[in-house]
Amino acid sequence: MCGRFNIAQTPGLSALIDSLGLAVSLPPARYNVAPTEPVTLLRREGPGEARWWLTPSWAPALDQRYAMFNARCENLATSRAFRGPFRRQRGIVPMSSFLEWRREGKGKVPWLITNGDEALAVAALWDVWNGGGAPLLSCTLVTTAAAPAFRRWHQRMPVLLAGEEALRWLDNESPVAVDDPLFAPVLKFPLQLAPVARAVGDTRRKDPSLMAPAGPWATLDSDR
Repeated sequence: MCGRFNIAQTPGLSALIDSLGLAVSLPPARYNVAPTEPVTLLRREGPGEARWWLTPSWAPALDQRYAMFNARCENLATSRAFRGPFRRQRGIVPMSSFLEWRREGKGKVPWLITNGDEALAVAALWDVWNGGGAPLLSCTLVTTAAAPAFRRWHQRMPVLLAGEEALRWLDNESPVAVDDPLFAPVLKFPLQLAPVARAVGDTRRKDPSLMAPAGPWATLDSDR
């Protein structure tokens, strides 16, 4: 699952975007980004801002009764909402870190998760809805089962694309199989994690200081 993330203008994020061969400037810094808010979407068809909550092109209206901000990779080829975008409308949402809540004692503690470069390429699907006048570009983040080491934080994790995986994912002329190794529940690179202030639970709070570690960092080693 991925329900909150950050974009900080780090050198690593700039290098990630350059590696994709896209003529796009560094996205604006955003913190505590939540579903339904605008996010930067990278795609071969041209980068843009997308609403983080997929609205299929065939939807009769904007509808938030169904959680469409994440798409389980196991359902990409069979879900009516996802199978079309999976074939021809794949993109990447860049981020510097994301948040997960872990139960500790009687409550849940938010944890900030990133890598050493503070640059993560998360697999996304997009669609365009024309039912409200102006076209609406929206997207969903693809998730997979958690790698064993990550299960202490959550049973799901975003599909983090590494190296040539990102280029293949953006190439909508070439299909990606549902059993492609890029969906494997493994850590493709080390992750660093630290608890942060519970105030991030309030989606109205966008202060970057809320992302300061509130405890020691932990490191999860790569499975590769």
